Amino acid sequence: MSVGALLQPADRRFRLLLVDEDAVFRLGLRVWLERYPELQIAAEAAEGEEALRFLTEAAAIDLVILDIGSGRMQGLTLCQQIKAIYPQLPVLFLGAHTEPVLVAAAQQVGAAGYCAKSLAAAELATVIRQVVRGRSPFVERGSAPELGLAIENTAIVTSSPRRSSLFAQLRTALSRSGMRQIDAALTKVNAELRSLDLSLLDRAILAGQQRELRAARQLVNLLRSKDSIEPPKDQGSVRADTSLDLRLAQFAADQLAVQPAASPILDSRTLQSVVFDAVLTKLQGSLENQTETPLETDILREEKKRELFYLVLRKQEDLLDELRNSEVQAVQLTAKRSPILLDLWQAIVIDFFGRYSTVRVQGIEVEVVSTLLAETAIVQSALLDRIPNVTDLLSHLLFKTPIVVDSVSYAAGNPEALARAELLTENLLIQVANAIVQPLLNRFASVEPIKESFYQRRLLSNREIERFRNDLSWRYRMERYFRDPQAIFESQHRLYVFSWKGIQKTTIYAPRNQELEKLSGVPFAITLVLETRDAIAPRLRSVVSLTGNGIIYVLTEVIGRSLGLIGRGILKGLGNAWQDRR
Repeated sequence: MSVGALLQPADRRFRLLLVDEDAVFRLGLRVWLERYPELQIAAEAAEGEEALRFLTEAAAIDLVILDIGSGRMQGLTLCQQIKAIYPQLPVLFLGAHTEPVLVAAAQQVGAAGYCAKSLAAAELATVIRQVVRGRSPFVERGSAPELGLAIENTAIVTSSPRRSSLFAQLRTALSRSGMRQIDAALTKVNAELRSLDLSLLDRAILAGQQRELRAARQLVNLLRSKDSIEPPKDQGSVRADTSLDLRLAQFAADQLAVQPAASPILDSRTLQSVVFDAVLTKLQGSLENQTETPLETDILREEKKRELFYLVLRKQEDLLDELRNSEVQAVQLTAKRSPILLDLWQAIVIDFFGRYSTVRVQGIEVEVVSTLLAETAIVQSALLDRIPNVTDLLSHLLFKTPIVVDSVSYAAGNPEALARAELLTENLLIQVANAIVQPLLNRFASVEPIKESFYQRRLLSNREIERFRNDLSWRYRMERYFRDPQAIFESQHRLYVFSWKGIQKTTIYAPRNQELEKLSGVPFAITLVLETRDAIAPRLRSVVSLTGNGIIYVLTEVIGRSLGLIGRGILKGLGNAWQDRR
């Protein structure tokens, strides 16, 4: 069985070839289309030559999805060559713009359709089905009337005026380099604020910079979601754009003043989009583990790790939508926490590895997904149940419940609440991704197709894999017997978050008195050792300091002066003897 057969579900019918020089966009499109079982990205190509070579060597393709300006061989030229060799093979163009000249050019070279890249995933999937099945109607969306033409046998779809899905947000996030600069500056300011050596003036200046950066980030997110904000009912006589400007100005003033009151602009879905946009932007940067703690996802290749993180984020979005549709209540989230996380984990395992994928182990074909799902109890107890503040995060995103930061309650839309929601979302994403890889390392760690498809090149040897697993086992023991008791005793939660450098670790304050009372055995002994150290260390330091000062006094004042007097006497005697000889 080939690696491609291992990773792709077997029940998909339409085989698609994606041609785009932007590797991140190809990855995002593939992940977002994988929710539709009848669509399969059979191959990807960055250049026209590579696409033609695949069409010549590979099995039948049902549709070519082509960037109209892709690579050195422009999309129009490539489409002409494809239609000359394979006249029955449909080609669907994707473009950043929908000018009439591009639409007409696509029609002239024989394309079956033209779509904007900002189109929602569901609408794009509908167009793909139509084109593959030979039905290519003219579809009018949003601002399509100014395109002017009902082109026969050609599907032309532009972006919908409603807020686009995460697929469209991915493209938007890729073009927002300013957001990355804001996040990098905010990360630097937050790190400086954690220093204990700051003066009151420096701390006040940094706190002001922090508020301004968070307000700037929120304003950027709100401007990007402008179309999703309805004008207030009491402003009927005022233009929508003017109303929006006034509300954005008021929002900026509220953020700079750090008022804990709820923002009237953000509903729960917009709040979710703001948080997910911020996390999605960070996923464009480095994903290297910058902590000293090994993580399960460290074994994955960069592109596989990024694909997994994208998939987890999308499944979190689907989970929130499903909870809204089920009309679950806020008071029910605590009881449903474990089943919710377990359902999320199972859905990601199925999509990431493929429901029907198999590997050969000792001459026997073994189903990957069913084997991994058999590890449910271990994964839930070791990883999923240990993720902190999941209920608080879900309640905040679903019902705009105020979120507590350092014992202060902040309403939804407040910068402190948004920053805390981002941290909790990032930690949930990273921990769930670790839970996806953990059973793979338990069951298929040294299986060659798995190693070739997922692992980093430097971790392909059995020795390196076993060393990596031993490091993880040591981490589990350290967390169970030392780090977790220490965090409980210090009233903290340790979180894994994204930064411009990669994955880093941070801490947040959290009262954990009930957990402290339940500790026993070695974890309880660790807290006693810490308490004993805290009790003894100041006194010991005082004794050492006093002893050191006494020793210094004796050496300098007593012995030093005595030696000085002796030296002066010797020099004086030598001087007198010299005078006598003269």
